[in-house]
Amino acid sequence: MSTLLERTETADGYRARRTLPLRVELARQLKRRRTLVMGAVLAVLPFVLLVAFAIGGQPGGRNDRITLMDTATASGANFAAVNLFVSAGFLLVIPVALFCGDTVASEASWSSLRYLLAAPVPRARLLWSKLTVALGLSLAALVLLPVVALAVGTAAYGWGPLQIPTGGALPAGTAAQRLLAVIAYIFVSQLVTAGLAFWLSTKTDAPLGAVGGAVGLTIVGNVLDAVTALGHWRDFLPAHWQFAWADAIQPTPEWGGMIQGAAVSVTYALVLFALAFRGFRCKDIVS
Repeated sequence: MSTLLERTETADGYRARRTLPLRVELARQLKRRRTLVMGAVLAVLPFVLLVAFAIGGQPGGRNDRITLMDTATASGANFAAVNLFVSAGFLLVIPVALFCGDTVASEASWSSLRYLLAAPVPRARLLWSKLTVALGLSLAALVLLPVVALAVGTAAYGWGPLQIPTGGALPAGTAAQRLLAVIAYIFVSQLVTAGLAFWLSTKTDAPLGAVGGAVGLTIVGNVLDAVTALGHWRDFLPAHWQFAWADAIQPTPEWGGMIQGAAVSVTYALVLFALAFRGFRCKDIVS
């Protein structure tokens, strides 16, 4: 009798794991205007910096102190590193917050969320599909910028070693490997913003509220990290470790700061993702 009831409750051929395939969700998100606009902004930034250096002349040290910015025109690798340096603090936060904060809230704002769940798409499956695609697009955005910058910088300044501000240089092949490690670390450090945005996306029907809230809280974290009076409490702030990747582009790389920063970011992210799944499981969907 119980087997018969189960068969009547579930349609023949229905498999929960086959609902909302990743390829379908990815295709939907790639076609959206905000995805195209965000990709265009990140692809254009290296050209903007290239024009800025062409107009302003070669960067030089100030007060006899050479910074990474001052080596921007030394090679394509340096130009890519500078693009990451000027973008990691804020610009790269925006695509992560946008892709992760808009994904569920936009369905609610379009009044299509309840229809997806009535398809029926299990709630956990819906969140996993949307989170996986959102993180994939975020990673693609973080990769797009340095790849375009490396190509533009190589065309403008040549392919050569990565000149280190403190002295010395990394061979081009080694520099490329280190830049890959830097990109991976930046992505891990942005998981906190992704977690905040995704959690807020499950709480509101306003996509801008989820995206803006994640960006705003990230900015608050940066402000708190600037308060030196907090002392060692700042070690628990993800923002405190956002530029730890600079230790990877030294002649002898130091991984300690990156490991601590990754551990802090992953811990916060896991908690936020868990809150998103837990809250959405019991949420009354009316939109």
